Amino acid sequence: MLHPSRDDKIPVVNNFMDPGHEPGKGLYFADGKRKVDYVLVYQYRRPSSVHDSPGQHRLSVISNGSFPRVGSKEPEGVKEEHAEVVLDIGPTDPAEGEKLMIREEFEANLREAGLEMERDNEHKVHGQGFIRVHAPWQVLSREAEFLKIKVPTKKSYELKEDKGLSATMSTIWRKMNQPFQPSIPHLQQQSRTKFLSHSFSRDKLHLYNIESKDTFFDNATRSRIVYEILRRTACTRTCQTMGITTLIAKGVYDSAFPLHDGDFKGDNGQSQGKNDRQLLHDEWARYGAFYKYQPVDLIRKYFGEKIGLYFAWLGVYTQLLALASLVGIIVFLYGCFTIDSNVPSLEMCDEKQNFTMCPLCDRACDYWHLSTACGTARASHLFDNPATVFFAIFMSLWAVMFLEHWKRRQNSLNYSWNMTGMEEEEEHPRPKYETILLQKRQRKRRNRKNKSEPGDEKLTWRDRLPGYFINISSILLMFGVTFSAVFGVIVYRITVSALLAMSSDPQIKSNMRVTVTATAVIINLVVILILDEIYGSVAVWLTELEIPKTETNFEERLILKAFLLKFMNAYAPIFYVAFFKGRFAGRPGDYVYIFNDYRMEECAPGGCLIELCIQLSIIMLGKQLIQNNVFEIAIPKLKKLFRSLKEKKRAPEERVEQTGRALRQWHLDYNLEPFDGLTPEYMEMIIQFGFVSLFVASFPLAPLFALLNNIIEIRLDAKKFVTELRRPDAVRAKDIGIWYNILSGMGKFSVIINAFVISFTSDFIPRLVYQYMYSETGTMHGFIDHTLSYFNVSHFKEGTAPSGSTVTVCRYKDYREPPWSAQPYQFSKHYWSVLAARLAFVILFQNLVMFMGVLVAWVIPDVPKNISEQLKREKTLLVDVFMNEEKEKLQLIQSLFSKEASQPRPQQPQQSQLPQDASEPQLPHLAQTDDPTAAGATIPLSSRSRTRPRAASFSQFTRQASMSPRSDAGRHTAV
Repeated sequence: MLHPSRDDKIPVVNNFMDPGHEPGKGLYFADGKRKVDYVLVYQYRRPSSVHDSPGQHRLSVISNGSFPRVGSKEPEGVKEEHAEVVLDIGPTDPAEGEKLMIREEFEANLREAGLEMERDNEHKVHGQGFIRVHAPWQVLSREAEFLKIKVPTKKSYELKEDKGLSATMSTIWRKMNQPFQPSIPHLQQQSRTKFLSHSFSRDKLHLYNIESKDTFFDNATRSRIVYEILRRTACTRTCQTMGITTLIAKGVYDSAFPLHDGDFKGDNGQSQGKNDRQLLHDEWARYGAFYKYQPVDLIRKYFGEKIGLYFAWLGVYTQLLALASLVGIIVFLYGCFTIDSNVPSLEMCDEKQNFTMCPLCDRACDYWHLSTACGTARASHLFDNPATVFFAIFMSLWAVMFLEHWKRRQNSLNYSWNMTGMEEEEEHPRPKYETILLQKRQRKRRNRKNKSEPGDEKLTWRDRLPGYFINISSILLMFGVTFSAVFGVIVYRITVSALLAMSSDPQIKSNMRVTVTATAVIINLVVILILDEIYGSVAVWLTELEIPKTETNFEERLILKAFLLKFMNAYAPIFYVAFFKGRFAGRPGDYVYIFNDYRMEECAPGGCLIELCIQLSIIMLGKQLIQNNVFEIAIPKLKKLFRSLKEKKRAPEERVEQTGRALRQWHLDYNLEPFDGLTPEYMEMIIQFGFVSLFVASFPLAPLFALLNNIIEIRLDAKKFVTELRRPDAVRAKDIGIWYNILSGMGKFSVIINAFVISFTSDFIPRLVYQYMYSETGTMHGFIDHTLSYFNVSHFKEGTAPSGSTVTVCRYKDYREPPWSAQPYQFSKHYWSVLAARLAFVILFQNLVMFMGVLVAWVIPDVPKNISEQLKREKTLLVDVFMNEEKEKLQLIQSLFSKEASQPRPQQPQQSQLPQDASEPQLPHLAQTDDPTAAGATIPLSSRSRTRPRAASFSQFTRQASMSPRSDAGRHTAV
């Protein structure tokens, strides 16, 4: 068992707090000076006895309940003066003992890395133990240099101001936008001064404006640095593992997280005295702030670049939805204003036309008049009108414009957040990958015949082959489940339609299609929501089987699988209605049957577009409302209620014990929900983007409902991140990753889908063909009669025709030859003309919109002009800064050589006799350094003058002093 020395033990402090005494509100160590940068939580059980011996874990409890204070010169001696309580609890669990050893080794390695730690006294038999971690300046500066974190320098320059008309317009725009800006202090104090940024280097501390080492790095950067150390620290003696994620997966630690910046509820209305969490809550995470812009810079500062980019992307998407919503409303209003002048719908509603239609089902259904479908025809015109084609073209270009605008916004954020030129960081393997790799190495050690060179083992495609096979078969199985669900709903529609058609109530018969469509869509919605949750879990399980090496690989593969399964699940019913319903139903006398009894369903006389609109609207709105209200609001509240009920069932003495103390910040944050990543948030928006772009030709109001949803979604997500989730690790990112590729692919796919919807689902092309090829007057009069074919009722199969009817000829919607032609019921030339026009429109629409999209992408540059100019200017200014620094070093060298030549040189200079030149800088830290050349103690003056230019920066001496053995910043004292 590993045991640290007595001097290296983590301080054990009293976690009971006197009422009203909150030093730092739980954000600092017990001394009130060192900030808590990270918290490790573990579950513990007290061993059978506690003795102060080298062979056992020591937990000293002082009999009078007091604990030594910080700064005590002899903390261990103080502990030993009091009687020690020995608890006899029972035999120790071997697994708990193993975890204890692993924790001791891991924490010892963390102390070797320079981190400082503090833990609470384990005063209960079992419970959670909290270890607070603090990174001193030496560790922060070292890791910031390794991670190449960019920080502002002292050098600044004035931003170029607009002149003339552009300046006037900018001023007017800023004044108009002022009420919509969040009340953030640093946003209200806008300055035209920009500080240059450069990667942190300990050799160039004089370049940075370091007012205080405690506040130079913000809390998110400090926690990120600590997380990097936790992630790469290994346990080699007790277990072959790397990093905190592996230890959490093995149950050694329960969780690890950075702390929030105190409570989110502000005590006063002044924004100056609020912490960042309170500012985010008041100006961002409230529904009352829905009209304000998001404080993206503050979000990035608090949560990191990855989460900041998500909310910035969501904001850009929501803003551009406003334009799409406006155009969609105009298209819808155009349909409303022209509905009374639409000739096809007027002809369908005209009872004088007296179109007798063929029965909707066999035997039980009677012949019916087309005028009874008047309501469906009029509603269809609201979405199926000439403006719909324009809107489909507009939305295809809107998707391209959205992506181009986001790229510009992303590059602007990269510049303002100092992310330009960021290099990809090497990632550590995932715990599952390390475990499988360790098992493979152990098998090779047992099998000496297949022994390989050490260090060369890695997982190959053979190791992953079973996972790949299960992945392919499972995904095909999930597709089969989705198609089965769609087929089940189709059977429901067919059977219910037949039952309603047999009703004697004329009101039921007239509303049959709307009733069947609406109830079937609701069933589809419920199935989609259930399968969505199942597919999310299946995607995680399938990705684990592939054994990805890094978290990035795991996330990308998970996203692709989840998107593929959820895309198919959400859009399969819509694809069926848009492209398959009514295409394979057959014709009177030769219908297609399923189960030999039920006819395949057909589209309504007004077309399938109105049914597609109903399908799309109910699924889209229902999915958004249920996911927002149930999955994102109700379920977290139920989890919180369950935890509170679980707390009430604890032992009574533990409840009394907890009520006697005030909870610190790490206790409050531990009770919050852990952060599970941004994949669910992105996935919800990507599926919504599909509803907005793919089938927008059938539902022009889709952007409007998406806009209303996103206004609520932004505040809902904000409230969740600020008040309900533990603080996530600040992760650097330059872009939104694979999500941009998915958006780009869906934008291109939407062009093809909308082309086919307009061509084959709507009646836009048949109307054009009739008006310009077959209409005698060049108008739409006679279009309905042109689209209906004739059928001789005597040609019905035996037992399928209605009984007791005197009708001899009925009509059905299709382009077929009449029964008295030479080729009865075959496709007519009108059918082939319309088909050719439809295919031609698809090709023309696709190429035209693709070309216009490329043109829009070419016209809009990825990087704004002002940003590119500022980047060039900053590079030039940085070069000037470093050139001036080199010139100063060269002048210092020359002055030292000239003064050395003018002074008499002693024969054998001694250290004690060397006079100190008044012109040389005082170097008080040289006596503490371990470098003999830097100290200049035993080398001649001429050699010392040659080495001094290397130490022209005072940061080298301060760093050497801080790293010397005499520095006791990294040691731990008992508290």
